[in-house]
Amino acid sequence: MLRQVELVEKVKSYDPFAEEELLNKAYIYSMRAHGSQKRASGDPYFSHPLEVAGILADYKFDSKTIITALLHDVVEDTERNLKDIKKNFGNEISYLVDGVTKLSKLEGRTDEFKQAENFRKLLLATSKDIRVLLVKLADRLHNMRTIEFIKDSFKKKKIALETLEIFAPLAERLGMQEIRAELDDLSFKIIEPELRRSILQRLKVLRLQDEELLEKTIKKIQELMMKNNVKVQIFGREKKPYSIWKKMKVKSVNFSQLSDIMAFTILLDDLKNCYQVLGLLHQEYRYVPGRFKDYISTPKANGYQSLHTTLIGPLNQRIEIQIRTNRMNDLANFGVAAHWIYKDKVKFKDGKQFKGISQILDILDQSREPEEFLEHTKLQMYSDQVFVFTPNGDLISLPKGAMPLDFAFAVHSDIGLSCEGVKINNSIKPLYTKLKNGDQVEIMTGSENIISPKWFDLSITGKAQACIKRFLHAKEDDELKKLGKEILTNQFKNEKIRFSERKLKHILDSFKLKKLDDLFLKIGRGELPPFKIILSLFPEKEVIKSNNNIVLLNQIKEKRDSSVLLKDLTPGMGVHYANCCNPIPGDPVLAYISQGKGLIIHMDTCKEFRKINVNKSKIINVRWKDFVKGKDEFVAKINVVIKNEIGSLGSLSSIIGKSMSNIRNLSITERNSDFFKIEIEIDVIDLDHLSKVIVSLRTSDFIENVTRI
Repeated sequence: MLRQVELVEKVKSYDPFAEEELLNKAYIYSMRAHGSQKRASGDPYFSHPLEVAGILADYKFDSKTIITALLHDVVEDTERNLKDIKKNFGNEISYLVDGVTKLSKLEGRTDEFKQAENFRKLLLATSKDIRVLLVKLADRLHNMRTIEFIKDSFKKKKIALETLEIFAPLAERLGMQEIRAELDDLSFKIIEPELRRSILQRLKVLRLQDEELLEKTIKKIQELMMKNNVKVQIFGREKKPYSIWKKMKVKSVNFSQLSDIMAFTILLDDLKNCYQVLGLLHQEYRYVPGRFKDYISTPKANGYQSLHTTLIGPLNQRIEIQIRTNRMNDLANFGVAAHWIYKDKVKFKDGKQFKGISQILDILDQSREPEEFLEHTKLQMYSDQVFVFTPNGDLISLPKGAMPLDFAFAVHSDIGLSCEGVKINNSIKPLYTKLKNGDQVEIMTGSENIISPKWFDLSITGKAQACIKRFLHAKEDDELKKLGKEILTNQFKNEKIRFSERKLKHILDSFKLKKLDDLFLKIGRGELPPFKIILSLFPEKEVIKSNNNIVLLNQIKEKRDSSVLLKDLTPGMGVHYANCCNPIPGDPVLAYISQGKGLIIHMDTCKEFRKINVNKSKIINVRWKDFVKGKDEFVAKINVVIKNEIGSLGSLSSIIGKSMSNIRNLSITERNSDFFKIEIEIDVIDLDHLSKVIVSLRTSDFIENVTRI
């Protein structure tokens, strides 16, 4: 415990204008006020405010900040009040002490409310004087240093979690990285003790493998700088356990897979030499793409400046390097303390380096409830992007909500177009998986294109959507050309005419077309009825016309032997399935050519189809041939009458799942005390599959009836 004279001399050593008399008075006042009070450790309670004052003195804060630290618990924990503080130490000290005094009125409220309310008072105070926040951070730091004396493990973890989520990030926003790192590690020690011990043990093993790894790396870089007449100081360190754990968690890797556990700082006197050193390093060693950050030209919100890069170092190890001036280093480690802003009476609101705190204050003012405020401040700490890695370690930046296809097209359009699946952190995942920060993404490619209009729902980036659209447009044209040729061939067959591409070429000019593919495309799109081709080639042919759709349908159904094959057509492109009757493979079907859409498929018993006023030439027979089972799924609608019993819906869902089907949509259309009627959309492969689902449902005693819609 610091003695009175030691504390005063410590402050005077860096502040010749320190208020020595007031410091001595505050020391004695606090010691007497706390009297015989004890900490959980058994130490005198006064040891706590004294240690808080010592922490702030290490950061060379002004004497008023040190006095506030000595007095910060007096009002809450003793019989002294603010009026007495004001009388003995003046308005400024009284105000600062009030800013860090914990509110006893919060007792009995919910933990979340307490946390938010304490945070609210803390930040409101900093809007006028940031020293309140600095004292509070030092207070929390000392409490965390002595947290092992708290016997209640639940309380201990709660304090550690609060520290990790609120106070450590605030320390970072003030640029006080040393405090941030210590708060992180002390919290981690409480929340995940076994994990932390394991990481420390692995670090120890790593050191034993090559005790001189840090020294050797520093020596190699130092030699490179001396060779180029650049004077630098180089410091190397292992990353802290919590920092290592965060990387393991974010990247979903184990310790042995981490390749950048060491970090080095290169310090210079001159700013311009920072970029020279960066150039020398990148020239000498292979740098890791996507890992360079220039915080000198674009400082962080808390004023932090440095160049960051990751290299494959001189010993073939992946290392992180930070390059900055000595002054920047002081700012990085000590933050606001390095600015010494209060020496010139500069208020918090005037400092541009405190933009981060201002943003939190804006949220605070707009939040109606403490819980809402806490939630918003946590959200503020997330960005609108996710950063993921290729298998080679390259960094890819994507908007939040991005999926594997967005990643694939970001790497290269060919990778996206040939995507057949994805591995995320070495595990196969579905393409609708949302990517998270640190994910390692590997796209599995193949020669068979499986792109369909569904891919629009599996991507969000402009590049991915544009590539998919361009590919599908070309694929749709190819399908419509094949469809057009199939329709025309079928028309020739119906008219008992031999199909001849040579003859077709002679009539291209009459339709203002240059190639046969253009002719087939127009037929497939429904823009050119095939009977017009027949009439152009054989003017003597008669065209049968009828306005009676039922007659037309019956005529067409009689010619089942001359049907168009539904082969190699993609749903949503060359072929569309009508929602009114939901045809599935195995159903007798008919189709009509819709201009711009290709084929619209209906069941041949569909009542809606019979109402459509379509020219006979556009209605054609189609067949479900060459469909590969399991490749495509179709929607079927069923009506189910089910007993109104507890668990019946769950049992219904289970039966459908066991039948290898999936419920796409479900709605209750009728309900009474005994039964309710449900309309369900399910995914099936074909008519046989649907029949098996229906039979399985009908054999259940809680289901009264099942019919297809």
